[in-house]
Amino acid sequence: MSERSWARLVDRRGDARGDARRSALLVALDQLLREQSLDEVNVADISRRAGVTRSAFYFYFESKAIAVMALMAELYDDASGATDALVAAEGEPEERIRAVITRLFDSVDATPHTYRALLEARATSATVRELWDAGLVDFAGEVAAMITAERAAGRAAPGPDAAALAAVLLDLNNHALERHSLGSGPPRQEHIEALTAIWLRAVYGCPPTS
Repeated sequence: MSERSWARLVDRRGDARGDARRSALLVALDQLLREQSLDEVNVADISRRAGVTRSAFYFYFESKAIAVMALMAELYDDASGATDALVAAEGEPEERIRAVITRLFDSVDATPHTYRALLEARATSATVRELWDAGLVDFAGEVAAMITAERAAGRAAPGPDAAALAAVLLDLNNHALERHSLGSGPPRQEHIEALTAIWLRAVYGCPPTS
């Protein structure tokens, strides 16, 4: 799958992702976010802990909010991989959908402190919101194409516009992950099962079997 639009815009120096100074900055940011909120962290703290100058930070990142986006690269990769597994439309729909949603919850649970920081960044940075929206557009387009293909093959049920349905379902996922990361909403497994049932009924017109 080609690199999605939001991934291309995170770093000022897209060719420096293996750079030791950049890695040190992200490690420092991750450590600080385990101790305090993104609002409480400042660039001087990040740079000092990484052992580099403030100018080095800005060489790589426009702001600490953008640095959080870079720190979440693994979650981006998991979201991309989950989308790939979903749109491949291989195997039983219920198993595929549950596996994809579970993978997203696993990603958030692996780094809840950075996911909460990402939510902060999205709320305070117009650039992060634009990148977030660009990612949703990419993912929604792929899911909509899958829904259209499944309908044409007679496997998915007729329903609302595929693009609108994909956007709504992804919004539902995002809201669920946000609530989960903040410790609210249903227990994890109940959340996953409810989302699976909604996706399955919305796309395939059938209830879950388990």
